[in-house]
Amino acid sequence: MIVPHSRLLFWVALLVGPSAALAGLTPSSLWILILLLTAFCSVVTFDALVARRALAGIAVELPEVVRLSKDRPGKIELHVRNEQQRACRLRLGLPLPSPIYSPHDEMLAQLPAGAEFSRLAWECTPRRRGQYRLEACYLEAPSPLRFWTWRTSAPLRTEIRVYPNLLQDRKSLASLFLNRTGLGIHSQRQVGQGRDFENLRDYIPGDGLDEIHWKATAKRAHLVTKVFQIERMQEVYVIVDASRLSARAQTSEVRNASSKPETGNGNSELETRSSEPILERFVTSALVLGLVAQRQADAFGILSFSDRIHNFVRAKTGKAHYSACRDALFALQPRLVTPDFGELFSFIRLRLRRRALLIFLTDLDDPVLAESFSQNLKIISRQHLVLVQMLRPAGVRPLFTGGDARTVDEVYERLGGHLQWDKLRELERALRKAGVHFSLVEQDALSVQMVSQYMNVKQRQLI
Repeated sequence: MIVPHSRLLFWVALLVGPSAALAGLTPSSLWILILLLTAFCSVVTFDALVARRALAGIAVELPEVVRLSKDRPGKIELHVRNEQQRACRLRLGLPLPSPIYSPHDEMLAQLPAGAEFSRLAWECTPRRRGQYRLEACYLEAPSPLRFWTWRTSAPLRTEIRVYPNLLQDRKSLASLFLNRTGLGIHSQRQVGQGRDFENLRDYIPGDGLDEIHWKATAKRAHLVTKVFQIERMQEVYVIVDASRLSARAQTSEVRNASSKPETGNGNSELETRSSEPILERFVTSALVLGLVAQRQADAFGILSFSDRIHNFVRAKTGKAHYSACRDALFALQPRLVTPDFGELFSFIRLRLRRRALLIFLTDLDDPVLAESFSQNLKIISRQHLVLVQMLRPAGVRPLFTGGDARTVDEVYERLGGHLQWDKLRELERALRKAGVHFSLVEQDALSVQMVSQYMNVKQRQLI
């Protein structure tokens, strides 16, 4: 598409207006003015015909996959190919998706003469995790006389992957990622002798009857004892709930120190703030635990579900496997459906034969779904070690905590929060009887809590 340049508008205004006024004042100069305008129109027409070749041999290439992190400034590299290797002033535009913010809408680039390839960087900052696509890039170049500009669009097949931002969580767990895992951790005695069979040895007085290998004893005609070693690699699975329970916004309580209750005791007021869906916190914490498991040489796996199973990545080790787990979670979005715990636990029972640590990230404040979770949990609770992590909803706490109530409505709100907290305590006691550890944690402490419990399980050899 051809578009008039501002230079053309300037020359038209400069020639046409004065020429018309001069022709009215001096009719004898009319033919000279007509010839002058005809020559100008011929030059403009010729420049318009040549403008079609302004972008000849110029192509823009982008990587097939661009990886960015949420809320962190990044760059999209553009490779401009100039086959004719001529100097050209180029104007580019990228129609970025709305969740990806860019400080500029267009970019001006001067392609140097004699260079076939040029590299440009488009600055941007993603605001939301997910998967996005770039399908076109818009180009514009001026004609030789700068009277016209030629515009076109180049098709693209670029996928933008916005991963969760793990920087804040990694800072809170810096000792693990700096190979200083002993800092701030109390040493614990390892309980038990392990479960992995190592070899056989002759019986020593004091060995238990459960440690005797009876088949080898019968063959050798004397007592033979089994020797076990502590497990070097354990399987850890994080099971992420992507149903309507995780679609609700995160609610946090922030103390407003500027406002004081009427009692004058100086207690600060609690304000409730909502932000992103709960699933965002779940995905970030799951990937942080994957990094820690990789440092501990354990096999890490991912399972996401709602009313069906979405993604299942079997536990393995290595950087390539962690990338596969990250790719399975970065585009996960909550669905407004009720979770099917029956199908979930049946799937786990059929697929996971080896004993593993299962960490559930879900929300069980709905009594009906909490009962369904408890009933179906019996399918796997004896085979696997199960931990359940739930974010504490705003206002759910014991009655006489958080300062004094200022209004009657706040009294009822706190009473309702206490009743809900008491129900969660009952759920915790019921799950504890089944051998399941239930934790009600704060939003900012979810990653730290998960890593702490995982390290405790690993040191005590509970798997």
